[in-house]
Amino acid sequence: MSVESVLERLLSQDEFRRRLTLDHTLPARPARYAAFPEELDSRLAHALAARGISQLYTHQAEAARQALRGEHAVIVTPTASGKTLCYNLPVLHAMLTNKEARALYLFPTKALAQDQLAELHGLVGELKADIKTYTYDGDTPVSARQAIRQAGHIVVTNPDMLHTGVLPHHTRWVKLFANLRYVVIDELHAYRGVFGSHLANVLRRLWRVCEFYDSHPVVIACSATIANPRELAERLTGKPIRLIDDNGAPAGPKRLLFYNPPVVNRELGIRRSSTLEAQRIAEAFLRGGVQTIVFGRTRLQVEILLSYLQQSLANRLGDHQPIRGYRGGYLPLQRREIEHGLRDGTVRGVVSTNALELGIDIGHLDAAILCGYPGTIASAWQQIGRAGRRREAAAAVYVASSSPLDQYLVNHPEYFLGRDPEQGLIDPDNLLILSAHLQAATFELPVGMRERFGSAPVVELLRVLEEDGSVHQAGDSWHWSADAFPAEGVSLRSAAADNVVIVDVTRGARVIGEMDQFSAPTFLHEGAIYLHEGQQYHVDRLDWEEKKAYVRPVKVDYYTDANLAV
Repeated sequence: MSVESVLERLLSQDEFRRRLTLDHTLPARPARYAAFPEELDSRLAHALAARGISQLYTHQAEAARQALRGEHAVIVTPTASGKTLCYNLPVLHAMLTNKEARALYLFPTKALAQDQLAELHGLVGELKADIKTYTYDGDTPVSARQAIRQAGHIVVTNPDMLHTGVLPHHTRWVKLFANLRYVVIDELHAYRGVFGSHLANVLRRLWRVCEFYDSHPVVIACSATIANPRELAERLTGKPIRLIDDNGAPAGPKRLLFYNPPVVNRELGIRRSSTLEAQRIAEAFLRGGVQTIVFGRTRLQVEILLSYLQQSLANRLGDHQPIRGYRGGYLPLQRREIEHGLRDGTVRGVVSTNALELGIDIGHLDAAILCGYPGTIASAWQQIGRAGRRREAAAAVYVASSSPLDQYLVNHPEYFLGRDPEQGLIDPDNLLILSAHLQAATFELPVGMRERFGSAPVVELLRVLEEDGSVHQAGDSWHWSADAFPAEGVSLRSAAADNVVIVDVTRGARVIGEMDQFSAPTFLHEGAIYLHEGQQYHVDRLDWEEKKAYVRPVKVDYYTDANLAV
């Protein structure tokens, strides 16, 4: 059954139709193409032709052209518009024309890094060139790290690893930094607030190290739609950035519906559960054979929705076309399996937190259900953009909760449609953040008297650090003198470094997942019912010293939710 057929069936129901506050069609967009840049190595055009790509979208050609000219750029286009080629083409061109050339790719999560590595390997395989691409993160075996430092042409990592594992040890990365031609920053819109402010300082340290090795890399950044992509890119990198936002990728028509659940208590303003309504609408699409993604606001909501859908559709879909969950806390191999299943169609539906908002390749979904407003206009459009990754028709349904914000949006859809996405704001010169990275920078290389590190008074900060013995002045520069390793004490995301491992005691102590330390008391306290992929587990014990939660599968008719009110 097609998306249109499912929508017609839903709209034939009077109750559903009456609850709609918006029925809007986003028009189809035709593809606009451009030729490969003349200066691009012809082997790349041949490799892409072997993969069925004979010409580029206009924004891809423009991005490649600017990068080949040595101009920094930020590419801002919707989900699934082929942004990957915008940076892979100039980077691989550099490798083909200079065997010593290097590139550094930064992704906000390990999952995205792994996803892009697979894409890179495919293109390099078509080229049949000796271009070595590696991920370098916390999961990289120690035995492999030296080989990556010496032989890696393209190093794919995340800001955290660059911060603690690469920059402080730059003398081991001489080949990378001395020959660094490109720095790629993907999912630029994710670097806002504290995380973005930290990354801006990490990049300041990166440019210092590059200058020490006499390299001047070109920056290529990619972002989803936000209000100020160029400004954010320039604040993050400290470099003049060219904006490329003329999207040439095609898109099919998309039907956007806003649905407000019926009132069950008018005096209190309580409506029917958005979770149950989202389940009902998702069921209609899944029963019609439409591959669907459902976004939940919280991990608990995702697991509840998943269990409801699995139970109601068990007879219809069976085990060969499962519905899966996706959120933080699932093991990496489990997440890769789900992503692969979505791409090849064996997974017909997925219930996810905003973990699938980012550009992980999950194939071509036809419908997206938003269970509650995700918090920002930008996030909402990202989730809506997960449906319709082909030229065919697609649908997105926003199901409002009873919260005042949801009720305002669902009753004023013109506000949502007419509102620009939020700005990405950072404050890299925040003294607490800057001083922490200034210490790390001093550890990496001495800081000169006339050197600038943001707009803060560097000399005054260094004199304060000199008073506590962290640095000392020698001639015209300051040197690190403390025993401590400063970068290790600074978390870019202001989160605990270690996770609590979740162990199923009935299966030979098999690890089924993990959770950050801040969330563990809420979801993994003793006696809690922990939900994982729709399965219920009773938490027998939470061992803080070992950072392990011991659980066993159960079947009960309740779940637990910690009362966080004070």
